[in-house]
Amino acid sequence: MEIDNNKENKNGIELTEAENELYDRQIRLWGLESQKRLRTAKVLVSGLSGIGAEVTKNLILSGVHSVRLQDEKIVTEEDFCAQFLVPRAAVGKNRAEASIERARALNPMVEISADTEALSSKDSNYFAQFDVVVVIGATNSELLRIDNICRDKRVKFFAGDVWGMLGYCFADLQEHSFVEDVAKHKVISKPNEKVKTELVTASVQRTMCFPPFSAVTDFDINALIFQKKIKRTGPALILSRVLQEFRETSQRDPSYKTRDADVGELKRIRNEITSASSLPDQYFENVFAQISPTAAVVGGVLAQEVIKVVSKKEAPHCNVFLFDPETCCGFIETIGMK
Repeated sequence: MEIDNNKENKNGIELTEAENELYDRQIRLWGLESQKRLRTAKVLVSGLSGIGAEVTKNLILSGVHSVRLQDEKIVTEEDFCAQFLVPRAAVGKNRAEASIERARALNPMVEISADTEALSSKDSNYFAQFDVVVVIGATNSELLRIDNICRDKRVKFFAGDVWGMLGYCFADLQEHSFVEDVAKHKVISKPNEKVKTELVTASVQRTMCFPPFSAVTDFDINALIFQKKIKRTGPALILSRVLQEFRETSQRDPSYKTRDADVGELKRIRNEITSASSLPDQYFENVFAQISPTAAVVGGVLAQEVIKVVSKKEAPHCNVFLFDPETCCGFIETIGMK
């Protein structure tokens, strides 16, 4: 079905002259109506690590209505590998509060607030305040809990993370409708003339249904190996599963301070999940802290997906993005989608 943009439901908000000037380039890119939708969006970013800072930066610059920064953790020296919103003098302070000043400086037109309470203390009413919830650095059990709440409240849910050179992001958009520009050839020649065509673009309405986060946690890794997809995409999905299991059991991420013991535990988890040949030991060498380039890539992808979802412009990724540490390439895995 083709869409007449003039008949599309208009957003009640009108951009000010200052906003039109500031967002002029974006309006030219994705249209005024998409920018209006962004201007009303309320987003929660939980977990102000390096990737969290990247997501926050990109969303603020896009011109959303508000961003809530939630994090109960304090700033450590490790954060300076990738977290550019916190100043050096903020060591020992709360990460969300320490990120506010630089975040606000990015775009004074966006409302920025901080929340230092634990994510585990948040109930369904808290998440219902937002249009989009982005959770970074949480355990699988917490991600499952929040995703279930978001599905119940019809809130778009994203999860993401970076370990060293590995990164991923996941989207549960439930039932999501969007407009996609489709190019096709139109015949412009007259009858009995040599056929001439020109390329025209039509806006087409599409709808997709996304599975919950449980589709990822319940996914049979060995089925991926059996289908021989692992040679094409690399073992990034398996490695992310191992790291999430480590976080679940240890309630922390691998650390340089306990490197040998942590690598041993990662190998043990790997051996329980799959064979060593599917995930060689070398992959455990670069999973410590968050490397800035990886945080920039994965955070940029995650933020762009949020922007696409809020603006309802163009098809979203379906539904897991992975950044492979060995090849330094990103790819999409479709898990649980029909």
